Amino acid sequence: MKKRVIAAIMAMTMAFGLAACGASKESAQNTTATQEGADTAADADAKEEIKTVTPGKLTVATSPDFAPYEFYAIGEDGTPELAGFDIALAGYIADYLGLELEIVPVDFDGVLMEVQTKSVDIGISGLSPDPKREAIMDFSELYYVGGQSFVTSVDKKDKFKNLDDTNSSNLEIGAQTGSIQVDLAKTYSSSADIIQLSKVTDIVAEIIAGKLDGAYIETPVAESYAKNYPELYIALDVPYEGAEGAAVGVSKGNEALLKGVNEAISKALADGTMDEFVATANEKASGEIHEGLLDN
Repeated sequence: MKKRVIAAIMAMTMAFGLAACGASKESAQNTTATQEGADTAADADAKEEIKTVTPGKLTVATSPDFAPYEFYAIGEDGTPELAGFDIALAGYIADYLGLELEIVPVDFDGVLMEVQTKSVDIGISGLSPDPKREAIMDFSELYYVGGQSFVTSVDKKDKFKNLDDTNSSNLEIGAQTGSIQVDLAKTYSSSADIIQLSKVTDIVAEIIAGKLDGAYIETPVAESYAKNYPELYIALDVPYEGAEGAAVGVSKGNEALLKGVNEAISKALADGTMDEFVATANEKASGEIHEGLLDN
């Protein structure tokens, strides 16, 4: 009899223990689910706080003369389509924020102006977060790290063995208007006649035609042009003490949008999506492309 009572008590104790464990696990799962739901709701609320120029849209300014960042890829039927890893990233950011993407193609200095005047929500055009630009826009975290180069024509490559060779009064050196390359030209080629042009396409054409002795161009862009123009030669690496990389320019004071853009960039970098964008852009840039505005 005593054994039966002890067995019964033990059975009840085990049953209670199992029930308690089950309740604890279920409670923990419910707590986790509740927390995840709260986090999702918080993310949704944060995205709802984002204000854009046109409700429901992410309006983006870009200068499509900067392969592999942004350019027009020419399809088999001859139709130009905006391409490049900046364009892909813009679409990714818009999707992340639950917004429709609207691209506004302009010249590079136009990108700066559009963001400064808040005519667009963001500018994405291989922008380096130069401190001089912080007065007119906010910058995201870096999404791509490149470099700077001095380029010339193949027939002049022996003239430029180091950056000191670019600093002569009898040289004409090019750089894109409004870009950090202008600052590089003024730093390393201050004695030269610095020619600013609005499109990298025009700079490359002037070098090939012999009208410019060389120019400062971002390395990935220079490499892309060199693939399509064998007359172009990347002569020198150029040191740059600023932020060595590309960031998204966000309209000044739009903190909710800046936060959302940074979250999207972080996700794209973490899951390898950005690497895929870069690889695809480089592949497309090696084919038939158009660089510059279509009406020019």
